[in-house]
Amino acid sequence: MITHHSHIGTAAWSDLLRMLKDAKVSELRGSPKLKTIGNKEYWYDRYRIGTDVVDRYIGEDSDALRDRLERLTDLAQQRKANEKERSRLMRVLRAEGYLMADAQTGQVISAMERAGVFRLGGTLVGTQAFRLYEGELGIRIGFGRTAVTDDIDIASFERLSVALGDTVEDDLAEVFSQLKFDPLASLEKNKVWRWRQTDRSTLVEFLTPSFEETEGIRDLPALGVSAQSLHHLNFLIAEPIHAPLLYRSGVLVQIPRPERFAIHKLIVADRRKADPDRLKARKDRAQAELLIEVLSDERPADLAEAYETALARGPAWRSRISASLDLMPETRKRLEAFA
Repeated sequence: MITHHSHIGTAAWSDLLRMLKDAKVSELRGSPKLKTIGNKEYWYDRYRIGTDVVDRYIGEDSDALRDRLERLTDLAQQRKANEKERSRLMRVLRAEGYLMADAQTGQVISAMERAGVFRLGGTLVGTQAFRLYEGELGIRIGFGRTAVTDDIDIASFERLSVALGDTVEDDLAEVFSQLKFDPLASLEKNKVWRWRQTDRSTLVEFLTPSFEETEGIRDLPALGVSAQSLHHLNFLIAEPIHAPLLYRSGVLVQIPRPERFAIHKLIVADRRKADPDRLKARKDRAQAELLIEVLSDERPADLAEAYETALARGPAWRSRISASLDLMPETRKRLEAFA
């Protein structure tokens, strides 16, 4: 049975998200400049360091970002008050029973945020992203649906990483070393895409969509790491959204749209047919089931669009989705109502 958070909690979460977005713009060092790259426009913070001109990536052009940039002076003046208010909102959310990030996960993700991972196109995926739909959708997500893994998965488009012309502010290998993570060996020499913490089971992985038959290792220049390429991942991380990770006074991260996350989980669950992955496949289906139940009632147009988009990708996509839905008759009924 789906239960929702109170109006107080929903309002606090929305205010926290807005204030985290304001805070990012308030930190600009120079003047915002608009660049056209390909067929899209992106904003950069242009400033000087000595005789060098630096362009630091801010984000893709949008009405919301333009509005914040126009209020840059006011936002900078409100920075301290903003942080104090965010701390208050976090206390409200804690009292309302929202899922808080544990200290270890919060420390790792906030370190990546400070380095610029999410600013430069990184998207938090997997169970850590699923937890954040509690705020996005205003629903209560039980501990049992989120307690399977300590993994932190970050996905990004290789082509975007190349095009931005910017890099993380701190080398991620050094960031992970300071947090007592060791790099894991890869089949390809000098291609590191996974780090495991030495005194815990936490694993950080970087992923990127594969547009070829093979799923090899690719480079993400903006993040300064390599990534495991995976089929179907491009569908998941297209048009991501922002969300606050509930840690300290809030951490602004990027996550997939919930409707794409739900449909992608149906595909991933079928990819995990092998016995060792059956537990993860059940978790995938449970997460998809919950999101589809909520979205079919509250955002049916978004869910229908994501479902139809996935089906239109071809017979292999339709086969995997159908195989998962064979085990989820009620979820199948909800989705087929859109057909």
